[in-house]
Amino acid sequence: MANPYAGEVSLRLDGRAVDLKLTLGALAELEEGLEDETVLQLIERFETGAFSTRDVLALIVAGLRGGGWQGTARDLLAVEIEGGLVAATKAAAQLLARAFAPPQA
Repeated sequence: MANPYAGEVSLRLDGRAVDLKLTLGALAELEEGLEDETVLQLIERFETGAFSTRDVLALIVAGLRGGGWQGTARDLLAVEIEGGLVAATKAAAQLLARAFAPPQA
């Protein structure tokens, strides 16, 4: 079960609940995949609603990698995400929000 206070988000892939988390390593890997862009530009796209499905997938992969998964974006092409694009987008946005939220006192 995902711990939101630790920045974790839960998503169901092929009927199995998995926990995602944007660790520093996962964020660095994500930014490397963004090529000439930064994570801040990705956040801006989410804030303005100008994100793409590629952005959503990149965040889901980064969150899975932060949770210990060893796969790649290509491995997710045949995976069923429960709730489809809406659930994936919600999880991606929650990952960003939880990774960059100030700590709770």
